[in-house]
Amino acid sequence: MNEQEPFMVFSGTNSKYLAEKICSYLDCPLGNMNVTHFADGEFAVSYEESIRGSHVFLVQSTFPNSDNLMELLLMIDAAKRASAKSIIAVIPYFGWARQDRKDKPRVSIGAKLVADLLSTAGIERLITMDLHADQIQGFFNIPVDHLYASAVFLPYIQSLKMNDLVIAAPDVGGSKRASTFSKYLGVPLVLCNKTREKVNTVASMIVIGDVKGKNVILVDDIVDTAGTITKAANLMMESGANSVRAIASHCVMSDPASYRVEESALTEMVFTDSIPYTKKCGKVKQLTIAKMFAETIIRVVRNESISSQYII
Repeated sequence: MNEQEPFMVFSGTNSKYLAEKICSYLDCPLGNMNVTHFADGEFAVSYEESIRGSHVFLVQSTFPNSDNLMELLLMIDAAKRASAKSIIAVIPYFGWARQDRKDKPRVSIGAKLVADLLSTAGIERLITMDLHADQIQGFFNIPVDHLYASAVFLPYIQSLKMNDLVIAAPDVGGSKRASTFSKYLGVPLVLCNKTREKVNTVASMIVIGDVKGKNVILVDDIVDTAGTITKAANLMMESGANSVRAIASHCVMSDPASYRVEESALTEMVFTDSIPYTKKCGKVKQLTIAKMFAETIIRVVRNESISSQYII
């Protein structure tokens, strides 16, 4: 590292497991920070070492609950007041990203609000991964380094060495992502078309394409209640597929997701570790993104291009 450009890495409470892996790749210690909780539910953060003049990287995914976002905002504010040279938010999972537009009258655009909160708090750069909608980058007036989990998923898929492989999207909204995977791997693409009665409830679904005798890999960005992904997997098997696996960037897995995955036709459900998974499900596997984020941090500190981080 350039000695004239010191940097430090700190972590919020619930992303410490990932920050420690990132620091291991960076060969640097995780910064010492204290979070004090009060009886009324409020909390305060403080840096237990000097960060004056340093590039400060704050690792914190803003997954539910909202304490994770509030903790990050306090970390940013404290760093700004402690004379950090620059403050970079490292948010592998950017929460509220599904609220990226007004899809009906009189609703909030949560992703824009979170972007404004982070910018006002004082970040100068954002490093994130697989935003639910790419246009969220435009909600910021600062540089956004948008990484893709394909960098870890594609080598994993290739390591399976499966014949008769088909890439599938569990809904039409994910067709662009799945199409990118299918083109890179040179395999066919299948789509599922679903209708919803209400949020988190799938009413009906049909398969568009041939999966008979195929090994199917469903590609998605977020699995929340797992209703869509498990219904798609079951439908693929009913349509004659040999096997069905699923990969998804962010492991939200709200109840009863783990039960649904366990009881589904899925052979395995593969995530990154952008969000910790503490529940029990034998089919869930997590691949680490620590090396990818560590490499990006190094390149940001050195003012180098990060384009080599992208496989597709």
